[in-house]
Amino acid sequence: MIELTLAEAAAAMQGRLVQGSGGAGPDTVVSGISQTDSREVQPGEIFFARRGEETDGHLFASKAVDAGAALLVVEREVDDRVPQIVVAEATEALGALATEVVRRVREAGRLTIVGITGSNGKTTTKNLVAAMAERVGETVASEKSFNNEVGGPLTMLRVQHTTDTLVAEMGASAEGEIARLTAMAPPHIGVVLTVGLAHAGEFGGIETTFRTKREMVQGLGETDLAVLNRDDAYVSRMAEATRARVRWFGQHPEADVRADGIESGADGTRFTIHADGQSLPVRFPVLGEHHIMNALAAAAVALELGLPLADIVEVLEHHTRAARWRMEVMGGRDGITIINDAYNASPDSMSAGLRTLAQVRRADGRSVAVLGAMSELGEYSIEEHIRIGLQAVRLRISELVVVGREARHLHISAINEGSWDGESVFFEEQDEAFEYLRGTLRPNDTVLVKSSNSAGLRFLGDRLGETFA
Repeated sequence: MIELTLAEAAAAMQGRLVQGSGGAGPDTVVSGISQTDSREVQPGEIFFARRGEETDGHLFASKAVDAGAALLVVEREVDDRVPQIVVAEATEALGALATEVVRRVREAGRLTIVGITGSNGKTTTKNLVAAMAERVGETVASEKSFNNEVGGPLTMLRVQHTTDTLVAEMGASAEGEIARLTAMAPPHIGVVLTVGLAHAGEFGGIETTFRTKREMVQGLGETDLAVLNRDDAYVSRMAEATRARVRWFGQHPEADVRADGIESGADGTRFTIHADGQSLPVRFPVLGEHHIMNALAAAAVALELGLPLADIVEVLEHHTRAARWRMEVMGGRDGITIINDAYNASPDSMSAGLRTLAQVRRADGRSVAVLGAMSELGEYSIEEHIRIGLQAVRLRISELVVVGREARHLHISAINEGSWDGESVFFEEQDEAFEYLRGTLRPNDTVLVKSSNSAGLRFLGDRLGETFA
């Protein structure tokens, strides 16, 4: 974080400064990284005592001070060993401080802000954009999947006056949330990847999802850039809602950054990228044809940042995985491949994962899909789990292993297809599924592990990867 005095920080958060017993005054400068977890606090950092659904950060404020916190942001006075800024609501104060820090850096004229949203692909695209932006200048990007009202500001607060590019992943579970994030860090480049059924239960339907994702481009100015998916009908409609220039990406002939000649395999995908009158072949090691769209979106951003297409291709060819627990290739013993893609799952990403499994299976081995629940689908949940079960059958997946009661409809859907020569088995617990798979996987099998984050199958994928390493 840039340097601010305690008085400036308190003013930004509309809080009251309590100086504490250590002698710090209003003119004392703070510049530490901000944390909301006392276990992660390092000396000199700022601790925000947020109240969550399950716990209250104020209970851990003293532990944060013990760990070296230099400032507490609280809703009531707690430990007086360090200065405290007492605010009305800690999460809102976090956002307010991020807004002020970004404003100061942005006004200096150096910082370019890239905002990325979409129902699928945000983290992969963010990682690719960050890798490309780092070739242009100093870059700050969201860690992990920090993309909400807490993770977004924590990322924004890491910018310095020397930062050239801020790459901010922006997610939402309701209308207005992306607008709040873009108000904190107004993007110069706004990216919308897809509009799908991810979180449809929370949003209330696909049209609400569309309106929510559209918030990314509605606030862009005439000199800004909207990077939009030409292949997605909902995203394409967003061109009508922005004043910004539009750069299209996709496989559509009208896309400004386009891919064709796509070939998928167990070692990734090959395609030709076309942009700005140039065409170059790409060997993209990230598994799954659907990740080409993320690569194209990242390329569109990087071209705007000034990176030559040849350098963009070089970054793509050295990027070996989408992100942790996203199409992560593990295993290897006896030719058994484990693809751990269980950090999240929507109907679109589940379909893409199954198609990839069918494409990359070895000719002398089986395709095994280990699937858990897709969460946050609301009224669409049963229908979409049934549809995924049917897709597994139609793709001739050799075996389906369904884990967790919430995913049972997927299993029932598959076994009801009598013409299928594969099989589906169901387990309520991961341990049961692990023991089954450990005893039944055969040489040269290819295994996809896929579920929403809440189902926790990423840990099952890790166990399988270690077992068959």
